Amino acid sequence: MKIRYVSLAWLAISLAAVADDARLNFVSCPIVQDTPTVPCWLADYHGERYYLGIQTDVSAEFQPPYLGHQVLVEGVVTNRPRICGGIVLEPVKISVLPELDRSCNTRLPIDPRYTIDFNPRPPGPSLGRLAFADAQPPGPQPVKPPFVTKEFTVFFDFDQGITFRHPRDLMNIVHYAQETRAKNLTVTGYRGAMKLSDGTVLSESEAIAEKRARQLAELLAGAGVTAAMKTSWQAEPVPADGIDDWQSRSAKVVVTP
Repeated sequence: MKIRYVSLAWLAISLAAVADDARLNFVSCPIVQDTPTVPCWLADYHGERYYLGIQTDVSAEFQPPYLGHQVLVEGVVTNRPRICGGIVLEPVKISVLPELDRSCNTRLPIDPRYTIDFNPRPPGPSLGRLAFADAQPPGPQPVKPPFVTKEFTVFFDFDQGITFRHPRDLMNIVHYAQETRAKNLTVTGYRGAMKLSDGTVLSESEAIAEKRARQLAELLAGAGVTAAMKTSWQAEPVPADGIDDWQSRSAKVVVTP
């Protein structure tokens, strides 16, 4: 995927960032910066380097990108001290783009200037300690009557379906459906779009909304949900405005007791 950038647009964003936090959405190759403690993930855009996060395990909230693919970065520029030489984006959402790009292969050697303070994960089940998690997130809570119709929203990476990030989302839906002895369940998949800082709009593939709806329905049924299930999807992408466009990459599950 080749992205062309508009210099004037970038200048406007840079000036805004000086005065206050500014949103920044771009596509770039991820960079691994090794450190004496834990590797950092960075990305360059218009001559500047940005910090995305650290290498973590699969239970952490931040899931790092990987080399060989470009990454979609959606974040807010902050004035916080640089980390691993990069400007901090927070909050930040990243999505690995599916197309292979062999030029995305930059690994930087250990730099003693960069030391990340983190707690190594202890033996046993992962608690996401590399993401500074002090305890495992609580599981689903008991559901007490009166039971009401409840909507769950599941978010996705760009052009992706269900991944290893989604077990907790699925568990919450299954738990509510079983606890309330749900009679009906509807799953609606959506196709997202992303407006980049240079004005380019990226749209997800035409089939992704259907894929998300069908995957969710199949997994929920396989997990023991016996409610009558209906699936639908929105083929047209949700309009993008560059502000939290990641929320359009979603599916909604409505559970009716």
